[in-house]
Amino acid sequence: MNIELTLATVVAEALQALYGLEVAPQDITLQKTKREFEGHLTLVVFPYLRASRLSPEATAQQIGERLAEHHDLVSGFNVVKGFLNLTIAPSAWIALLNTIAKEENFGVKTATESSPLVMIEYSSPNTNKPLHLGHVRNNLLGWAVAQIAAANGNRVVKTNIVNDRGIHICKSMLAWQKFGNGETPESSGKKGDHLIGDYYVAFDKAYRAELKELQAKFVAEGLTEEMAKERAEAASTLMQEAREMLRKWEQGDAEVRQLWQTMNQWVYAGFDETYKKMGVGFDKIYYESDTYLVGREFVLEGLKKGLFERHEDGSVWADFTAEGLDQKLLLRSDGTSVYMTQDIGTAKLRYDDYNIDKMVYVVGNEQNYHFQVLSLLLDRLGFEWGKSLMHFSYGMVELPNGKMKSREGTVVDADDLMEEMIAQARAVMDEAGKTADMTEDEKQEVARIVGLGALKYFLLKVDARKNMQFNPEESVDFNGNTGPFIQYTYARIQSILRKAAEAGIALPETLPTDIEISAKEEALVQRLSEFATVVAQAGVDYSPSIIANYCYETVKEYNQFYHDFSILREEDLRKQQFRLVLSQNVAKIIRTGMGLLGIEMPERM
Repeated sequence: MNIELTLATVVAEALQALYGLEVAPQDITLQKTKREFEGHLTLVVFPYLRASRLSPEATAQQIGERLAEHHDLVSGFNVVKGFLNLTIAPSAWIALLNTIAKEENFGVKTATESSPLVMIEYSSPNTNKPLHLGHVRNNLLGWAVAQIAAANGNRVVKTNIVNDRGIHICKSMLAWQKFGNGETPESSGKKGDHLIGDYYVAFDKAYRAELKELQAKFVAEGLTEEMAKERAEAASTLMQEAREMLRKWEQGDAEVRQLWQTMNQWVYAGFDETYKKMGVGFDKIYYESDTYLVGREFVLEGLKKGLFERHEDGSVWADFTAEGLDQKLLLRSDGTSVYMTQDIGTAKLRYDDYNIDKMVYVVGNEQNYHFQVLSLLLDRLGFEWGKSLMHFSYGMVELPNGKMKSREGTVVDADDLMEEMIAQARAVMDEAGKTADMTEDEKQEVARIVGLGALKYFLLKVDARKNMQFNPEESVDFNGNTGPFIQYTYARIQSILRKAAEAGIALPETLPTDIEISAKEEALVQRLSEFATVVAQAGVDYSPSIIANYCYETVKEYNQFYHDFSILREEDLRKQQFRLVLSQNVAKIIRTGMGLLGIEMPERM
C-alpha cells in the first residue's frame, strides 16, 4: 500500500468531480504536514484556483469536505490559508505497516540484466605508503555510493586504480636496497604496506640529509643559499639513482621489475588486510602500470585523427579554449605520460571490459578541474559516457589536534585509526557497564562493530562536499547523532524482541487494521514509509549523508515512542503486538539503511 499514491488518486477524483479538472495522480504534489499543524499530508491548492474560481481557503475547504465524505482514507482535515492538511485514518497506517513488514528489503530495488551499469572508482592508493585518514573517507564514501546505487536498481561495478609506478615507488625500492638488509614483512612482523612506507620515509630522511650536506658545501664555496639549494638538488646522488631506477623500470629491466613486483605484492597484502577490516572491497582492480601505455597509444591515435595537437617541443596537448578552459598536456616532450593520459588508458580498458552506462569517480575536490577536462577528453575520444561521467567530489577530513597517531608525523594511518576506534569503543562500553555479561570474544566483537560503526557514521553523516573535522571521542558517544547511538537503539529493539519471544508472545502475520493507535505511532509508521523515497533521493544526489541522517531521525523518534509507551508491559495484547511489529520494522529499516553505509548492527550491546 502506498498512501501518498492512493491519496493522490482520490484527490484527482475530487478535482474532477468538483471542478471538471483532469489531473494525473503523479502530477499531484503532497507534502509531509509541518509539525506545528495537525495532519499527516498536505495538499497545496493554489494550482487549482483557476478551475475552482474560489479563494484558496474556500477551495481547500471544499476539497477537504469532498475527501472526508467520500473516502475512508481521510479521517479529518484542516485548512491553513491555501494549504489543506489531511489526516489519514489509523487503519491505513496499520495496513501500511503490514505492507512494510511483508517486504524483507523494503525500500530497496533489485537490478535486472537490463538495468543501467554504473561503475564506481574509489580508493586509488599509491604503493609506496599505507592507507591514511583521507583514504578512509574516500573508501567509505565510495562503498556507500556503490551500495546506494545498487539499492536503486542499478548494476554496479566497484573498481580501484592503483598508482603502482613512478618516481615515488622507486624511492621506496632504492631505500630498501640500500638500508633494508633483506627485511621482509615476515622477518619484521610488519604489514607490507607499513614496511614499504617506512622505506619511503627512510629515503626522504637520507635525501634531506644529503641535501643539507651538499648545500652547506656549496655555500662554503661562495654560492647563495638559493643557488646552493638548486645545485644540491641537481647533484643529489640519491635522486639520480632513483631516476635511473625509474628509467630501468620503464625499459623493462628484469632485476628492477622483479624487485618492483615483490615489494608491490607486500603492499597489496597489507592493503587487502586494511580493506577487509574497513569492510570495503572491489569487483575489479586496475593498475597504472597497465594503463599508462594504453593511454599513450590512444592519445597518439587521437593526434593522427586531429583531435589533439603537437607543439614544437614534441609535447602533445588538447585544446579546450573553445569550451572556456585552457590547453591540457597529454604527453610530455620526451613522450612520457601524465596522470590524464593514465586516466584515458584506464577508461579505454574499462570500456573494453564493461558496457558502462555511468562512470563515477570518487576523488577529493582538489581534482575538480582534472575531471572537468577528463570528461571533455573522453567525449572527444568517443566514449559514450564521457560527458555524463560523475566526479563525486568530496572535502578534506582533519582531526581536532591535527593527528591522533601517525607513523610519519603528518599522516594518520588507517590501521592505527581503526584500532584506536575499536579500543575507544571498548573503553566506553566497559566504563558504562554494558559488557558485564559478555564473554571476552563477544566484548571484542561488539567493540569492533561499535568502533568501526562510530568511525564510518561520523565520516558519512556529513555532506561529502564539505571539509570536516573528525573527532574520535565525540564519534563514540552513545548519545546524539552518532553511530553508537543508532546501534544501541537497534540492540535495544533486538533485546525487546528476544524477551517477547521468551515470554511466548506470538506476532501475527498480518495485524488487524482496527487496533487503536496513537498519533506518535502513526507518525513512526509514516517515517518508515519514507525510507524508499530517502534511498531514491540519496541515489539521485549521490549522498550517503541523507541516509545517515534519516536513520538518526528515525531512531530519535523511536526512542521518544519507547519512552512514552509500554511494549512488553502493555496489557492490551493487540496493542502490544502492534508495538512489537512496529519495533521489529524500525530495526529492519535501520539495519538496511546503516547497511547501505557499510555499518554493521550488533544484536547485543
